[in-house]
Amino acid sequence: MRILHTMLRVGDLDRSLHFYMDILGMRLLRRADYPAGKFTLAFVGFEDEENGAVIELTYNWGVDHYELGTGYGHIAIAVPDAAATCETIRQRGGNITREAGPMKGGSTVIAFVEDPDGYKIELIEKKG
Repeated sequence: MRILHTMLRVGDLDRSLHFYMDILGMRLLRRADYPAGKFTLAFVGFEDEENGAVIELTYNWGVDHYELGTGYGHIAIAVPDAAATCETIRQRGGNITREAGPMKGGSTVIAFVEDPDGYKIELIEKKG
């Protein structure tokens, strides 16, 4: 068994694809419109679905905003250098919400970035 994907509902699919692809560097793996259901699915990731977990972006036609609620936390991504990744994301127009530094009560270096719909993405520094 393994995790296949995490689904996020997004209010503007093009804006979200720009963030995940052009700012975070993921690839669009597949995309399909479902006219009968009035929604579009787009799958993005750093590697093919056969090799790793990906993110499913779901755009429900005509819905441009969602309440995130208090139950959602974040998606975590391993990066070789959290500070350098933050700088790259910032230069590409991304919103850094917590600069790189040790996590509270620990030594692991983390940072946070926010996607256009307000979902948090944690960057966890993993050297080597």
